[in-house]
Amino acid sequence: MLKQRVITALILLPIVLGAVFGLGRVPFAVIAGVFFVVGGWEWSGMMRGPGQGARLLWCLSLALLMVAVEICRPAWVLNALPLWWLLALVMVLGYPRNARLWFRTPIMVVVGWLLLIPSWAAVVELQDHGALGLAGPWALLFILVWVWAADTGAYFAGRAFGRHKLAPLVSPGKTVEGLVGGALLALAVVALVYATGWLRATLPALLIVALMTVLASVLGDLFESMVKRERGIKDSGSVLPGHGGMLDRIDSVTAALPVALAGLNWFSLPGGVL
Repeated sequence: MLKQRVITALILLPIVLGAVFGLGRVPFAVIAGVFFVVGGWEWSGMMRGPGQGARLLWCLSLALLMVAVEICRPAWVLNALPLWWLLALVMVLGYPRNARLWFRTPIMVVVGWLLLIPSWAAVVELQDHGALGLAGPWALLFILVWVWAADTGAYFAGRAFGRHKLAPLVSPGKTVEGLVGGALLALAVVALVYATGWLRATLPALLIVALMTVLASVLGDLFESMVKRERGIKDSGSVLPGHGGMLDRIDSVTAALPVALAGLNWFSLPGGVL
């Protein structure tokens, strides 16, 4: 399993970095869109009921909506739509009591759009316009580092100090101590980069946005875990050997990136994209 994970990562890493740093907006949007549509295919498989044909139609609707968003570029997709994660938080906190209310195909259809379209749009917008005084690729990479630092800190803090379960009915392995450790490491990374003088932002506002992003990344992970648990599956798919499905790799990013970008715009930080 570890060997498969390493091989898959080594294959994907140059593809992803090459796209982020080497492509213009439109070709990058297409490449990123492929990854997200694959995630959409997996999401359609987590719905209860639709067959292959219906799943293909839903993925087509996802792709068409992404094209429409890219052509029209409505500001509310980046600034307002990420607020739907507040509803996702209610769903996670109320699980499993409320599952009978939301685990229905019509609702899962809409939730899939809300899950994937704003996150894809945020990735494209950041890679193209940048933020915080950083060029697009570096801005996107910097914000992704917040998420990776949070994951790393949560893993080690959870193993060392984890005692109190964060959401035992959704993801029994996550702890409050892990959450705190991950948040602290992510904020430390942000503060260290800020100290270099490369960023155009005020530190308090930047730390608030970073904390929002970290909390959103955890929520994204928990949300997908909740849906998989309700569906009775371990992985969203098997497209990435050793890693599971595409959604299993981007679950935290689906919430983190749109919340991060919206936060930068809400706080009107210098260098924001809008």
